[in-house]
Amino acid sequence: MNPILTEILEILARANDVLNSPVDALPLNVPYLGMGSSYFAPLAFKYMGLPIFPELASEYVYYLAKGKKAPLAVILSQSGRSSEALWCRELFDQYVAVSNYTGSALCTAPNVAQVLPIRAGEEHYSSSKTYVNTLVALFKGFGFSPDASIALLTDRFEYYRKLGEQLANDVLAVLNQHKIHGMYITGSGPNIATAYEAALILSESTKLNFHGLPMAQYDHGPKETAKDSIVIQVLAKGEAYERTLRLSDMIAKAGAHVFTVETVESDENFSVLHNIIPFNFMAYYLAEKLNIGETFVVGGKVTEAN
Repeated sequence: MNPILTEILEILARANDVLNSPVDALPLNVPYLGMGSSYFAPLAFKYMGLPIFPELASEYVYYLAKGKKAPLAVILSQSGRSSEALWCRELFDQYVAVSNYTGSALCTAPNVAQVLPIRAGEEHYSSSKTYVNTLVALFKGFGFSPDASIALLTDRFEYYRKLGEQLANDVLAVLNQHKIHGMYITGSGPNIATAYEAALILSESTKLNFHGLPMAQYDHGPKETAKDSIVIQVLAKGEAYERTLRLSDMIAKAGAHVFTVETVESDENFSVLHNIIPFNFMAYYLAEKLNIGETFVVGGKVTEAN
């Protein structure tokens, strides 16, 4: 079996690993610092209304820290080796380390107050297991029980695989028939994180430029690029639901090729565990159909900046 597909198919088992493991309470009213998927995951909880402050670790170091030391933060890195995450260690008296590797430099510094293992297992391609497991770990750390949502995810997993393959086929058909100048994935509230993560894994896997952004931000200008574009809207029954449907109708009439991803059985907060899964499969199948070989060509999975 293709090793990329193998990693995606391991999502359920790894999610259950962290689901069935103890997770200590996570702090509120502190920065949550990460890059890529490790930034997107806490961003979902900010838009669930939790008083946390997700920031890109790089920009916190470059622009926000201002050389001052703060009491506490949560620093997230799948590998525990990402440069920007490691740079943040000395900016706090103490921090909580969230990582897949408890023996990493992030997790073993003298000022680590707590280590939260995400238990995603080995991961060599896009952050399919890491993202879901980080969400599950954060749900537990913030006092939410994701048990029912993981059970539903188990029941719907094969459907999400088929949906991802269908999305890959549909998008490829559009690309083969039209000169497409832009591809967008939009979400609202917690699913802004889904849109960002989906665009990341699709871009990594297919070498095509997918742009993730909030639905309302797309409505504030980028919708003018609707003609001959592809827009995938992530839906969830929440405050922005009806607006998203109206926007889909508007941009379709303007010439956009509009697709939607929605988990109708889940509430908006827990939908983040579901809505990302079709995109993992879509990325795999679309890359396969495009004959893309390696996932990381320009750089490695772990970003180690100078």
